[in-house]
Amino acid sequence: MAGCGTKEVDKSAKQPIQGITNIIAVASGKGGVGKSTTAVNLAVAMAQNGLKVGLLDADIYGPSLPNMLGLKGKKPHVDSEGQIIFPLENYGVRVMSIGFLVEDDQAMIWRGPMVASALGQLLNGVGWGKLDILIIDMPPGTGDAQLTLSQTVPVTGAVVVTTPQDIALIDCEKGIRMFDKVHVPTLGIVENMSVFICPHCNGESHIFDQGGAERLGKQFNTEVIAKVPLAISIRENGDAGTPIVASHPDSKEAQIYKALAETVMAKVTTLNKRKITIPIMTG
Repeated sequence: MAGCGTKEVDKSAKQPIQGITNIIAVASGKGGVGKSTTAVNLAVAMAQNGLKVGLLDADIYGPSLPNMLGLKGKKPHVDSEGQIIFPLENYGVRVMSIGFLVEDDQAMIWRGPMVASALGQLLNGVGWGKLDILIIDMPPGTGDAQLTLSQTVPVTGAVVVTTPQDIALIDCEKGIRMFDKVHVPTLGIVENMSVFICPHCNGESHIFDQGGAERLGKQFNTEVIAKVPLAISIRENGDAGTPIVASHPDSKEAQIYKALAETVMAKVTTLNKRKITIPIMTG
């Protein structure tokens, strides 16, 4: 979708990252909707399915993956020439974050060009090795990081995370429109905190309203590919650095993330099959 003063993206300018087959952006229009929790559990679930998975924390201002993956305080190895950083690994997922490179209490007071430069280094200056999937946990919004990513590397698709309330859905709509303008397919919407499950009686309450993600999906001809409840167990395990998919793989919450992983991979496979290679005729 072009127009509104937005330039068409030059697809030929996008450079694949060596060894990485697919890149998936996990994004949200606003913060606090559970985007990083979704990215972490999606990555771990894919690794449990036997895929080689990388996870990049692109939230330069508020990196959270070191904590959520039990890697807080760890430092990545750098090659002898100081050119390549090697990701850390936990739960079968290779992880890179600016949070590994700065102190916990250090505020990242950077302007847009510095953020874009840091993202470029995290994408291309990391020894990821061979990956089936690189999941990128995007910062919230539709700013420099999103444009840098979508215009420099071939993103297979985006998973957009929202909550059911109207204010979150408004920002989610902006995110979907942004990916549409830069020619990145939206694989689907994850409705996080879709329902509150009482830990005492197991009763359900729609404290953030309901049905909003379905309405948004119909508007943009995309699907709600997961509904994740507001469950204390998800929060507790995220804070402890033990993603629920790894710590309680048989729980209802973990099963939702596992189903999400299968759905995303099915959509990625379909997109890749649609790509047509035209042979170059000689002679």
